[in-house]
This record gives sequence, structure tokens and C-alpha cells, in this order.
Amino acid sequence: MRWVLRYSGIIALILACFALEAIARDLDQDEALKLREEGVILPLDQLMRSALGQYPGARLLEAELEEEDDVYIYEVELLTADGTVRELELDARDGRILKDEEDD
Repeated sequence: MRWVLRYSGIIALILACFALEAIARDLDQDEALKLREEGVILPLDQLMRSALGQYPGARLLEAELEEEDDVYIYEVELLTADGTVRELELDARDGRILKDEEDD
């Protein structure tokens, strides 16, 4: 029983470190502008053309730029013509759609 108490703190610390690695960081406007000017990411409006092509008549509800594990991702919510809200994740470097699912 003593070894459980002795190592439980270490185990908790290790698990906390793994949990922190998966957290995405939201970028503000200034950071996004700097990354666009440096050519690291593409402008959102350029990437949205292809995403909206899959959902004619859809409207943009929300967009955020995030960094997760050194990957820049636009997280986008669309309202489709039939009233469905879709959540997309686009690779900000090349526009690849990483995730496309109906939002709950």
C-alpha cells in the first residue's frame, strides 16, 4: 500500500503532462496576421472557397485559428443551406480538410 501512495503523485504528474500536450492554443489577430505575412499560413478566405464549394449556399458562423502540436488549424463552423451546422478543421498551411462533421 505504501508504494501506491509513494508513486501516485508521480503517476498523476505524468498523466497531467500528457493531458497538457493535447491542448490547442487559440491565436489572436496579430499572431494570425504575422503568420500570413510570413507565408506560414494561407488567408482564411482563400481556404474557405474550397470548403464552401462542398456546401453551396452555406454561411460562415465562426472561425478560429489554433495551434496544436506545431500545426496551425482553422476551426470553422458553417450553417448549410438546409440549416445544419457543420464543424470543419482546415490545415492553415494548405487548406486540407482535416475534419468535417455535423456539430451537435
